[in-house]
Amino acid sequence: MTDTGRDRIRELLDAVLGDDHRDLDDMAAHAHVSPFHFSRQLTRHTGESPVALRRRVMLERAAWQLQHGETVTDTAFAAGYDSVDGFARAFSRAFGHPPSRLGSQADRGHWLPAPNGIHFHSPTVLYVDSGDPAEESAGDVVALMVRHDLDDIAALLEAAKGIDEGAYRRTRLPGHASLAWSGPEETLAAVLNHLVHEKRPWLATIEGADTPEFGDADDVSTLIEVHADTAPRWLALTRDIDRRGAWHDSIVDAICDPPESFVLSQIWAHVLTFSAHRRQLARWMLTEAGIPNDHLDPDPIMWHRHQSGGYL
Repeated sequence: MTDTGRDRIRELLDAVLGDDHRDLDDMAAHAHVSPFHFSRQLTRHTGESPVALRRRVMLERAAWQLQHGETVTDTAFAAGYDSVDGFARAFSRAFGHPPSRLGSQADRGHWLPAPNGIHFHSPTVLYVDSGDPAEESAGDVVALMVRHDLDDIAALLEAAKGIDEGAYRRTRLPGHASLAWSGPEETLAAVLNHLVHEKRPWLATIEGADTPEFGDADDVSTLIEVHADTAPRWLALTRDIDRRGAWHDSIVDAICDPPESFVLSQIWAHVLTFSAHRRQLARWMLTEAGIPNDHLDPDPIMWHRHQSGGYL
């Protein structure tokens, strides 16, 4: 999903928000252009001057840090202010209250009004709202596919409870990997592990949380517990994105090297594509292991006709 051309969102992250880029000259030097040219180009693309953009996003970061337990003093200097008083005045003008009143009240939020939808989201993520209310949402078809995916994974895990340990970990597809970077998926245990965990890094990135460990415990009972935690969160996030018509919004994941931007609709298409592939692999492996799974119809039409619960 890496764009081989210039990634303007990543350039914003690098040039405007770099820790060492305290003023316009620093930003322009990083972008290898004159301050005048850098300011004109960035303002044209974002509707906000580089200095104003950095000041606003750094104040958003400061609010996020205060909500997560940082002191006002540490936050002030991390935001590039020379004094706590100067930071407090800027913060109060922006948010309407002093930083000392924010504390752990995360429900206050940490975003400020912006002309371009660019906001601080976490230490490694810059959120970019599309800002286009005319952009069509994905509609009910995505909700249906997501609900079917979650219910189908739960049904496959339930069926896998009837398999013995040796058959569960037997190599059935030597050398197989659904994605080159995701590791081998030669056994039913590995396929189900990927099915259950694949959404969790995306959830963390979008929510601004720490990237979760993939999970060494891949026994069926543990995977059922993890899926029970992940599934409602994934569905809630899907509904929220659809409600806001935000499928065209982007995130920048700075954990990637180099940082990559992802459109939310790309993420859901990626997850649904490879989840469907792995669910079919799991079906085949269950059948080969002698587990009856006639009730595990993979067709979302039949599921939609007969489902009587699940994550609805």
